[in-house]
Amino acid sequence: MKEIVLTRIDDRLIHGQVMTSWLNYTGANKIMVIDDQTAGDPFMKTVLKNAVPSNVGLGLFTVPRAAARLKTGFKPGDKVIILVKYPDTVLSLIEEGVAFEHLNIGGMGAAPGREKFYKNISATEEEKEIVKKIIQSGCKTEIQIIAEDAKVDVSKLL
Repeated sequence: MKEIVLTRIDDRLIHGQVMTSWLNYTGANKIMVIDDQTAGDPFMKTVLKNAVPSNVGLGLFTVPRAAARLKTGFKPGDKVIILVKYPDTVLSLIEEGVAFEHLNIGGMGAAPGREKFYKNISATEEEKEIVKKIIQSGCKTEIQIIAEDAKVDVSKLL
C-alpha cells in the first residue's frame, strides 16, 4: 500500500519525535493508531487527538477494525503513518491478511521482563520471537528512532 508512509512500533504512540521528525519527513496527512486498549479509552482518544496538528487526520482502531480498513485501502493523496504500541499488534494484522513491506521500531522502552537489545530499545523474549515472525513474513524491519538516524536492520540483532 503506497499510501502508508510509515508503520512504526512506539509504545508512546504520539509524542514529539512522531510529531516533529516523522510527520515532516513523511509528509503524512493521516495517523492511524492501532491498539485495542487505546481505541476503547475515551480519555486517551481525547489526549491523542489534541496532540495532533489540525491538518492531520487521526483515527484510533482496534486490530479487527484496522485490518478491515487497511484491506479497503485509502484515497489517492492520503499519506498514512501507522502507529502501534507492541509487535504483537503488527503480527495480528499480518495474520488477518494485511501485508507490510517495512516496519520501523522506534520506541520499546524498558519494562519488567524486557532486556535491552539496541540502545533504548528493549524487548521480552516473546516480543523478539514475534519480531522474527514479522521479518519471516517478508517485512523489512528496522530500528530508526528519528528520521535523521541511520537505519539498523533488526534481523541482524536477533
